Amino acid sequence: MKILVDTCVIIDALQDRRPFSHFAQQIFIEVAKRTVTACISAKSVTDIYYLTHRQTHSDSQTREILRKLFSLFEVVDTLGIDCQNAVSSQIGDYEDAVMSETAFRNSVDYIVTRNEKDYSKAKVPVLSPADFISELANL
Repeated sequence: MKILVDTCVIIDALQDRRPFSHFAQQIFIEVAKRTVTACISAKSVTDIYYLTHRQTHSDSQTREILRKLFSLFEVVDTLGIDCQNAVSSQIGDYEDAVMSETAFRNSVDYIVTRNEKDYSKAKVPVLSPADFISELANL
């Protein structure tokens, strides 16, 4: 199974943002165990850097966090065609539409996000972190 993990879920895990961190951190554990192949989009990486650096205030520490993240998660490219297709998407939020197009083009099984409502018209099924962990337990 291959999933694309949304930025908010990554930040929930890294910054222990409660009450969301529990399931986000569970996803990290499953990824580390190689139970699932997990991706983040290249588009998300700069957002993850920015949000993490705001907490660490250290470029070197933030870059080390990214290195560890890259050892767990595959980074999938967001291409120009994803941006172009997102313009015509039925998803109202353009950033989410780009993420949906990236997920679709990379043949992921699910997008895992806390923002399920905005992804209701995504081309790929969407699960919350809690629902994804439940789905894994049922396999």
